[in-house]
Parts: sequence; structure tokens; C-alpha cells
Amino acid sequence: MRWSRRLGLIVYIAQSATPAHAVDAIVTDARGQAVADAVVTAVPAAGNTPSMPAAAAPATHIIDQKNETFIPYIEVFRPGDKVVFHNSDRTRHHAYSFAPARQFEFVLGPGESSPPLQLNQAGVIAVGCNIHDRMITYFYVTEAPYVARSAADGRAHLDLPPGNFDLRVWHPRQRPAPCPPSGAR
Repeated sequence: MRWSRRLGLIVYIAQSATPAHAVDAIVTDARGQAVADAVVTAVPAAGNTPSMPAAAAPATHIIDQKNETFIPYIEVFRPGDKVVFHNSDRTRHHAYSFAPARQFEFVLGPGESSPPLQLNQAGVIAVGCNIHDRMITYFYVTEAPYVARSAADGRAHLDLPPGNFDLRVWHPRQRPAPCPPSGAR
């Protein structure tokens, strides 16, 4: 077990002694409050060649617009997955993104859905509504072979094969990492 304080989030990682090599991460903020919707990824460390999970077929995710909120707030995608926006509100929405990983815009009336939009490039895609500025959702598109999203209690669970992995945590509220001093590597 170890504590990792990085980028304003605290991650407690416990690895079980079971053959499944379960890893449970608990993500909290600097005040000790659970952080929901943090994305935890595990990538084999340099020189590590564990057996990898079979690639899943591309999936289509639905992002609903309800009560002037995108649901879910954070969604995890694999390159090749698609997203469809659905408007469950009684007002019009204008979903858009200028993210380098995927730029788009859809104007959706009440009850309408967008055509499927394929997400081919890994990266974070922030999506807003040009009509309701407080509406935002984030798409985390990752090639990492193992990924989990933290629940309301901050817990994320990964089943890893034997080997060494680099674990990373992402959340839109985390602070950027400080720059290293000049000449440091």
C-alpha cells in the first residue's frame, strides 16, 4: 500500500494478495473528501509485458442532456468509440467542443438526438453547451489497457495481471503539476 499526493489529489492504492491482482484506488482531494468521477488508468511500466486484455469492440455511449446538465459528467471512451447526444430537456441545447482530440457541434431541440460521432484520438474532450454556459461534460479517451472511474465514495477498482504498472489519475478539478526547476529532469 502507498500514498501518492500528486496534482492536488490524494490517491490511496491497495493491492490485494489474491491471484487476480486487484488494485483499489481511493481518490480524495487535499481536504480528504472523496472525489467521484476521477479516471484511474494503469499502463504497463517500461520493460513489463503482461498479458493484455482483448480489445473490446467499439461502443456507442449516450450523453443525455437533462435538467440542463450533461449526464454523465465524465465518460471514458476508447479510440473508435462513438457518442450520441440526446436532449431530454424541453429547451434547445448546442453541444460543442473545440478540443484538439475532436471538434464538433450539434444543435438539438427537445427530444432530438445527434448522429453518432466517432472519437478516434486519445485525449480529454471538454464539451459545453453554447446556450447554457454552466453545462459541461468531459470525455476521457484513452488507449490505456486498464481503466476505471471512481464512484461517489472515491473508490476505483482495477483487475491487473501480474507485473509492474504506472498508475495515473485524471480529474478536471486537479491542479496542473508544477514545472521542474531549470536543468532538472
